[in-house]
Formats: sequence, C-alpha cells, structure tokens
Amino acid sequence: QVQLVESGGGLVQAGGSLRLSCAASGRTFSRYGMGWFRQAPGKEREFVTTINWSGASTYVADSVKGRFTISRDNAENTVYLQMNSLKPEDTAVYYCAASRSSNWSPYIYEYDYWGQGTQVTVSS
Repeated sequence: QVQLVESGGGLVQAGGSLRLSCAASGRTFSRYGMGWFRQAPGKEREFVTTINWSGASTYVADSVKGRFTISRDNAENTVYLQMNSLKPEDTAVYYCAASRSSNWSPYIYEYDYWGQGTQVTVSS
C-alpha cells in the first residue's frame, strides 16, 4: 500500500511558476512508476507527465511540453512537478499517482494509488 500526499498548489499569475511535491509513504517507492494528472472543473481527468522508477525516462503531454518537468528523489520518497510559464488553462486540481509497474505510463487505468490532489489556479 502506498499513500500519496500532494502539496505546493496555490494561486499564481499567468507566466508564473509553481513546484508541486508528492510525498509517498512506504519503503518501495523506488519501484513505482509515477505520474501527474489534472482535472479542471467540468472536465475529465487528463494526463500531464510521468516518470519511470529510476527517473531516467519521462514522458510529457503535448499541452505542457517545454513548460512542465517531472522529477523524483527516491531517497526522499518524493516526486516533483515543476511548472513554468503557467497559463490560465493550466488551472485544475493536480493529482499524483503511483503505478506498480516500474515504467512510466500516460494511462489513468495503469495507476494503482492516487493522492487527494492539490489546487492550482492561474489568473490572467
């Protein structure tokens, strides 16, 4: 069992930056592929970015490519989402998720554990 807790969300102006953190419980964090997803009001949850167990391989949605970066620190059981050049359309609740597969994945159904989410609001 893995418990995930996101933090770092908030209100930021367009063009600004935020760094989200996702702290994981348990001693097997380094075995999990990790992902970030987001859900805007009235919309379905969508993929943002993902990272494999070692951090050596990542995949990013086209909508955030060049602006968002995922990273992880297995010694700290934490995955990060650095968000730069934020736009109003990035406003959403951001969720981190863990997959028992050690690989990265953009598919919601491949994730086994989810955090409670953190709100990101970008004002224009």
